Amino acid sequence: MAKVLGIDSSTQSCKAVLVDAATGTVLKEQRVAHPTGTQVDPTRWISAMEEVTVGLIEQADAVAVGGQQHGMVALDSDGQVVRDAMLWNDTSSAAQAVTLNEELGGDQAAAELTGSVMVASITGTKLRWMKDNEPDNAARTAAVALPHDYLTWHLGGRKELTTDHGDASGTGYYSPSARALRPDLAAQYLGHEVALPRLLGPTDIAGYTAHGAVIAPGTGDNMAAALGLELAPGDVAVSLGTSGVASTVTDHAIHDGTGLVNGFSDATGRYLPLACTLNGARVVDFAARMLGVDHQGLSDLALAGEPGAHGVRLLPYFDGERTPNRPHATGIFAGLRTTTSREDIARAVFEGLLCSMADAVSALTAATGESANRILLIGGGARSEAMRAIAPTIFGVDVIVPAASEYVALGAARQAAWVLSGEATPPHWEAFASETYRAEHRPEVMEEYAALRDKTTDF
Repeated sequence: MAKVLGIDSSTQSCKAVLVDAATGTVLKEQRVAHPTGTQVDPTRWISAMEEVTVGLIEQADAVAVGGQQHGMVALDSDGQVVRDAMLWNDTSSAAQAVTLNEELGGDQAAAELTGSVMVASITGTKLRWMKDNEPDNAARTAAVALPHDYLTWHLGGRKELTTDHGDASGTGYYSPSARALRPDLAAQYLGHEVALPRLLGPTDIAGYTAHGAVIAPGTGDNMAAALGLELAPGDVAVSLGTSGVASTVTDHAIHDGTGLVNGFSDATGRYLPLACTLNGARVVDFAARMLGVDHQGLSDLALAGEPGAHGVRLLPYFDGERTPNRPHATGIFAGLRTTTSREDIARAVFEGLLCSMADAVSALTAATGESANRILLIGGGARSEAMRAIAPTIFGVDVIVPAASEYVALGAARQAAWVLSGEATPPHWEAFASETYRAEHRPEVMEEYAALRDKTTDF
């Protein structure tokens, strides 16, 4: 029996799943926490990956890494880390994003060139931030990699940096239309030429582990999740983890000059238009902490509350926001009265977070011209019964909740199995179990949320 190993190096942790390559059955999974913060020493990711794969990687015939997107790993001429990696949720480069959009000819021109309007999350803005604020570090930087590139490179004995189309498409120095890296743009951002990883196709081999396992190209976490879910055109995946993500797959590149949708490539040769928010399940963590309950207690309070939360609304832009682009925003509660209850607060938290994701879904459907046939709700936030039950009242369609699984790691494993098979298409694994949630649509909740969002534009 061939076995494959999928690794998910996310913001919060590193997960590994050992999978039967033929059936997709998960044989074993392990998890190790990552350090917190928006700037992290990437060697800590290596330590976590080595710890989490102990006893698993030796059994694998092939391995792939799905990693958090956009993180800037700057390396010197000896392959040593120049500075802590700036992660996707570091908003330091917001001013540089504005500058780069202007340099590229405006928002629509930036989207045409790179698939995305520049925001602080995009890797290229972080290169410019380093040039502007740390010129010595910028001068020392000889190569730049993404988190999954860095870990794949380490797994293969540090012989050659490689990347894939999916993760590369979130850098700001990749052209989705040409399906090619743009080293000239990376040089423009950093101020001098810099080595970029070799770009691999979906089934190219990146190298071999010390145990002789094939190393697949790997990809970004959102692309890996789409692969793990076997996302099809018409599906919209809504993922609530550290961030909130709405994504779908298309056969054509998307160039959204509004900046709400990123025109990414996926891990199969297609495209993965995606709208991402900075504020996901941590909004729920915050609310539970403030109300002095655990997550189950918060869910119970929300379900005991009334739809609309008696007029209480939450704009959940706690740590700035990416969709819409408000990097300096903060969270806002509105409609509070002396009669406001704990149930109202809890209900408003779930409704506000889901309304934020409904904004992302709306942006996605507007950019692609395709409506959502079904919504798949995944991520840590999807484990909450309140989130599941309230979601269809906000989205206005049935919400499918797949069985809890590590879909990024599973997608990486599926890619590894695909490379191992040599087939033209990824293996089709047995469909995951799921539960469908239905409820009366409450459009007035979204209308009240939108009024608060549009009124509050300056923080």
